[in-house]
Amino acid sequence: MKINISDANITTIEADAIVVGIHEGADLEGVAAVIDAATGGAIVRLRAAGEITGEQYELVTLLAPAGIKATQVLVASWGAADQVDRAVAYRWAAAASRKLSSKKRPTVVFCGGQDWEADLVSAAISGIFVGSHGQDLYRAEKNQQPFAEVHWSGGDTTEMERGRIVGQSVNLARDLVNEPPQAIYPVSFAEIAQKVAGDCGLDCEVWDTDRLGGERCGALLAVAQGSVQPPRMVVLKHNGGSPGAKPLALVGKGVTFDSGGLSLKSSDGMLAMKCDMAGAASVLAAMQAIAQLQLPVNVVGLMGLVENMVSGNSYKLGDVLTARNGRTIEVHNTDAEGRLVLADALCVAVDMGAERIIDVATLTGACMVALGNDVAGLMSNNQDWCDAIAAAAERCGEPVWQLPMFSLFNEQIKSDVADIKNVGQGRWGGAITAAKFLEEFVENTPWTHIDIAGPSFLEKSKPWCDAGGTGFIVKTLVEIASSGNHGIGG
Repeated sequence: MKINISDANITTIEADAIVVGIHEGADLEGVAAVIDAATGGAIVRLRAAGEITGEQYELVTLLAPAGIKATQVLVASWGAADQVDRAVAYRWAAAASRKLSSKKRPTVVFCGGQDWEADLVSAAISGIFVGSHGQDLYRAEKNQQPFAEVHWSGGDTTEMERGRIVGQSVNLARDLVNEPPQAIYPVSFAEIAQKVAGDCGLDCEVWDTDRLGGERCGALLAVAQGSVQPPRMVVLKHNGGSPGAKPLALVGKGVTFDSGGLSLKSSDGMLAMKCDMAGAASVLAAMQAIAQLQLPVNVVGLMGLVENMVSGNSYKLGDVLTARNGRTIEVHNTDAEGRLVLADALCVAVDMGAERIIDVATLTGACMVALGNDVAGLMSNNQDWCDAIAAAAERCGEPVWQLPMFSLFNEQIKSDVADIKNVGQGRWGGAITAAKFLEEFVENTPWTHIDIAGPSFLEKSKPWCDAGGTGFIVKTLVEIASSGNHGIGG
């Protein structure tokens, strides 16, 4: 999809569709007022008739409107004027893009607000890419048809390019999640990561089974041993900052399929488990965007990749594993495997001298019980770091909420046999006890865990995104890397 800046007269431009925004309860302005005048007051009449209310993300089509060259005008509402931020701009453009891409429309013109600043335009461009891209990777007849060319009325090339890079990176994460598990497994994911690295200039290492053994990644290797698919760890580096400066570390859980192991999931519970690598997909996508944006910061991306399968070689309840940092772990549930994979990856991040760490994982159903399907959980050992991530997520429109990390939860993961066990005591506080487990592997490094189990995958479509993988948290990770001092003041 090509993105161009257009300064042409909106009434004479030839396009398959024009998207024009309006505010709820406000007079028409800018392009909306021009189109309304050219069409003999069509928008105003429809508002008076109640056909256009201006409710946020409302989409109303004017077909073959007289007075303009375009085949149709899509009136897309921002809601109240004081509600428009980056999240609204993104979803507004994505919703319009998703509706229009249901048919082949090669050329579409988008018209943002006349006083929009660069960050709103960039967010909207990202939304255009995401909204027009579906999960129908293997359908002969696609449900969505990305546009060949998009014209944005006004703006400049810098903000357009940033929006394109971020939108395409979100789609990379979505595609990785939406691919079937026979296509995405540890080796194939690592090969995709190598190609991404080569295309955008990232340094890349892939650790195979022997290297993982030599690196003492005993927890990750135990999870992988039940599968015929060998594990991998991908290490990506973006060296955009000062030589020797400590990097920001992004760590992603990459369980490419999770059967639950011997603690076997039900068929219904297993159906969407191709998405259990969404954390690793988000880290790879964020690293792609960080490199393409040439951000002046050092960032390392670590992705632990395994399949959790059932065989005569599966790790067992009661096994005691030794992680990279020497901590011993008693296994009480083989379906609590993601934290074991992350344990070794977090140790690698610490050993690489990370200044700060973020890990991203579809870790617990308990987080979904606590926060629902649309909100990710934040858990941290450093309040300033957690606050910076929460602020970045709010700017990007990716809802997160902090959960407590009280020391009393440490008692729940103590083992009589080993240093710790991989689950807490019973069902309660499961998202937090999982985070307390991860905390055992970050030493004193400022660290925040993001549990994306809910928002990483949509069972049903939303107006601005097709069902399936969402690419949730990619924008926030890029925002953090873009912030001075990683968003920490002082």
